[in-house]
Amino acid sequence: MKPQARVTVVGSTNMDMVVHVPKTPLPGETILGSDFLRFPGGKGANQAVAAARAGAKVSFVGAVGADELGEKARASLIAEGIDVSGVMVTAEGASGVALIFVDESGQNSIAVAPGANALLTPEHIKRQRALIERSDVVVLQLEIPITTVEEAARLAHEAGIPVVLDPAPAQPLPDALLRNVSVLTPNLLEAGQLVGLDTENPDTPERAAQQLSQLGCESVIVTLGDEGAFWARPTGNLRCPGHPVRAVDTTGAGDVFSGALAAELGRGRPDREALAFANSAAGLSVQHRGAQTSAPRRHEIEAALAATTGRALGDD
Repeated sequence: MKPQARVTVVGSTNMDMVVHVPKTPLPGETILGSDFLRFPGGKGANQAVAAARAGAKVSFVGAVGADELGEKARASLIAEGIDVSGVMVTAEGASGVALIFVDESGQNSIAVAPGANALLTPEHIKRQRALIERSDVVVLQLEIPITTVEEAARLAHEAGIPVVLDPAPAQPLPDALLRNVSVLTPNLLEAGQLVGLDTENPDTPERAAQQLSQLGCESVIVTLGDEGAFWARPTGNLRCPGHPVRAVDTTGAGDVFSGALAAELGRGRPDREALAFANSAAGLSVQHRGAQTSAPRRHEIEAALAATTGRALGDD
């Protein structure tokens, strides 16, 4: 097993504007919140920070505006030891912003203004081919143009590099993209939306994962919050038990899961151990505010794993 994975994340970076509220406002309703916080975010940048804190050597490919928020976004990644040579700075659009409501239970509602993220093109990805080909794992999400995601997945697949795709925000996925994905990581809601299944049905994780696998991707992990995760693989299914925690803010939990998973798969850790590691990382993250700021460090994840008796249990 390698001491450190090389992970390349291609995706979005935003500034998260967070308001804590007693409940999510209804249409036309005004709610008085408690406090306002500003954190660096964006699903791609969140995944990059999560992977770096989990022990990987990380490169980030994305786009920011030539503005104050873009400077802060790049600075926050550099502070985590992340290579930002693949980040495009453009004057054609402002840096991305996410407006987030977090209620008293820690659940969130998010609206995103993509800004420069929408300007990240397949041509820019092609210029990063060498960076992608040096990777052990490539991580993707859907807050950048789908054609750009497809190009990154194609280049990685052609080079024999595993691709982890977090299909959020949920949208129809081209078959050509799915065929280049090694691990798809939807949450239960996203999995149900992708294949049109009722998320209230207890067998939805298994059915959704199987249907998504049949569409072309190599394997599917459906994350289930405090109920753990289910991984459908060609070699047999894995289940990881949940560890209920007091959620303060669930923003970025899925990003932490994907980043930590990539860090371990890239090292060559067995699937069941990588799944338990990622699940533990996500569980730790929801106990703190913010997305990137809540990503746990490797020693914290290992300590949490050592303190529990749960293990990823295989059906095979």
